[in-house]
Amino acid sequence: QVQLVESGGDSVHARRSLRLSCVVSQYSYSRYCMGWFRQGPGKERERVAVIDSRGKTTYADPVKDRFTISLDNAEKTLYLQMNNLKPEDTATYYCAARFYPYYRSDYCSDLASTNYWGQGTQVTVSS
Repeated sequence: QVQLVESGGDSVHARRSLRLSCVVSQYSYSRYCMGWFRQGPGKERERVAVIDSRGKTTYADPVKDRFTISLDNAEKTLYLQMNNLKPEDTATYYCAARFYPYYRSDYCSDLASTNYWGQGTQVTVSS
């Protein structure tokens, strides 16, 4: 069973930086998508950034040029570097992973429907 454990959430002032980490217990297959989602107070969950097994990354418009997703395969750890944080970034951040035994042209299109989620880590940004 794949388990994901996040860490790194904190309360910070605007314009500061944070790095979130997500340790993945095991990879079911070598083809995958991993990513970060967030859910702010009174908001729906939104996809923040994803990375697939080919190294392709995709970001949501509100975080482009501020957030960077990366993956250390040796450590099985997914990161989200968040710079120039804004109050609207306040949310619980969740990591997710989905693995595929077969080739797909897009590994990340249905990441939100995966069964593998972390428990969430809180990020609070004050102005």
